[in-house]
Amino acid sequence: MLFPRLNAALERALEARGYAEPTEVQAAVLATEADGRDLLVSARTGSGKTVAYGLAFAPDLLGAAERMPRAAAPLALVIAPTRELAMQVQGELEWLYAQAGAQVVSCVGGMDARREARLLAAGCHIVVGTPGRLKDHIQRSQLDLSSLRVAVLDEADEMLDLGFREDLGFILEAAPAEKRTLLFSATIAREIAALARQYQRNALRIDTVDKSRPHEDIEYRAIRAGQGEEFGALVNVLRAADSRALVFCATRDGVRALHQRLSNHGFAAVALSGELSQAERTSALAALRDGRASVCVATDVAARGLDLPELDLVVHFDLPNGPEALLHRSGRTGRAGRKGVCALIVLPRARRRAEQLLMAAKVVARWMPPPDAAAIRAADQARLAGDPALTEPASPEEAAQVATLLAAHGAEAAALALLRLHRARQPAPAEISTPPEPESRSPTPRQALGPTQWFQLNIGRHKNADPKWLLPLLCRLGGVSRKDIGAIRIFERDTRFELVAGAVDGFLASVAVAEMEDMRITPTTPDRPAFAPPGRPEPADAPRRFKPHGMKPYAKPYAKPGAKRARRPVRAAAG
Repeated sequence: MLFPRLNAALERALEARGYAEPTEVQAAVLATEADGRDLLVSARTGSGKTVAYGLAFAPDLLGAAERMPRAAAPLALVIAPTRELAMQVQGELEWLYAQAGAQVVSCVGGMDARREARLLAAGCHIVVGTPGRLKDHIQRSQLDLSSLRVAVLDEADEMLDLGFREDLGFILEAAPAEKRTLLFSATIAREIAALARQYQRNALRIDTVDKSRPHEDIEYRAIRAGQGEEFGALVNVLRAADSRALVFCATRDGVRALHQRLSNHGFAAVALSGELSQAERTSALAALRDGRASVCVATDVAARGLDLPELDLVVHFDLPNGPEALLHRSGRTGRAGRKGVCALIVLPRARRRAEQLLMAAKVVARWMPPPDAAAIRAADQARLAGDPALTEPASPEEAAQVATLLAAHGAEAAALALLRLHRARQPAPAEISTPPEPESRSPTPRQALGPTQWFQLNIGRHKNADPKWLLPLLCRLGGVSRKDIGAIRIFERDTRFELVAGAVDGFLASVAVAEMEDMRITPTTPDRPAFAPPGRPEPADAPRRFKPHGMKPYAKPYAKPGAKRARRPVRAAAG
């Protein structure tokens, strides 16, 4: 084992789980300088934070012993923002401390509070819970923190975002002042630093997040979906991946509607949102973990702390509200060394917002159209050819049934039936259009015209001159194309434009025979009339100065229309 200075019971538990070496955050909390100190830790999702603080507080609970003392008042408290994360933490600590004989109890909203009270009264070593339920047990004198040696705040930034600061303060103040406080967060924002200053003593700060680098195990893709085709784009993204996926929506109503549509389309889908009971949410996660479901549609309640093994795809059906939400949602994949894909479904109207979101999160996404139906069918065929069912040896019973089928229908009919059954198990891909590439926002640089000649047209702003109609007019009258005309400068009484030298002779010949009524075009120079010095009138053809529409020249900036002026108080004359 490469884990430093571990308790023997925990070392055996890690070996049984296949842990060969610590992650970066686990090695940091086990370093000598972290011994016995409060810790302020920032680490990416999926970096092994739960095991990290489980190992960090082992000396406080076990000391040199391999077995926990008799269960009484809890020795360690872990506070998590959501029910799912709290129950996941309970499961992790149970296997980590199983050989040490630790009793781990969870206290979360949505579960039977009376059962939790009975378990607390029977004695335990570690309590894991959500802030509201923990506070309720403390107020009812069902949770005794007098023997607490260590408190852990997991996903502290999320707890502050959810408005649990007051509850956290109540819980921490109910615990002994000499306890260790371990604060774990994805980021150390100003609010987190203030919380650490208030409730920690001489904390060691550990930062394992390189903010200059995005998550290297996640590939980001921005899927350009046509207007009204976002559901079809999602269907094809899920079908092309052919793996377990987590799809995020912005609202509970959105989760409900999208879950229904995916189920109707043939996907084995489950839903996860705050309106569901705890039993329903636990059942949904269990179905996704054991493979009974392939797609989970969720709100941001699933964006924090959940560990979903073999989750290879995260889809943002609704764009997240900010870069932190994007990173936390995406962090459900690419965990513990596995590679993952994060896809954003982007409609044309949301292109700019998606670009700003990715830039703020410092991630680079590959822009691409949704997979088309033909490509998905080709991938299905390749997957069928490599299906283990075709290569595994047949049992005697299966061999007899195969012989019967071949004798009755022939090899071609049997293969066709296999193909149809394989397709029937898969939702049909959507037939969608390929959205065009958006035009670049940066203008294409104009090619140099070379030698040019300037001309003057006796139409200016006084006759509403505008390049939108002047340019086509000049092309028609002079028999030239748009690329032959360069700059156009509009003044009060005339307009001056630039013409490439090679087109001048043909332009003059065409203008000479054209019917132009009162219009006159003559060679000139590009010079613009200068502004007159202060106090002198400007020439009639001087360019118009900018003046906001409707602004009065000497209007008081803060005066309300119709407001009366306050009268100064009259001071009495001294007697």
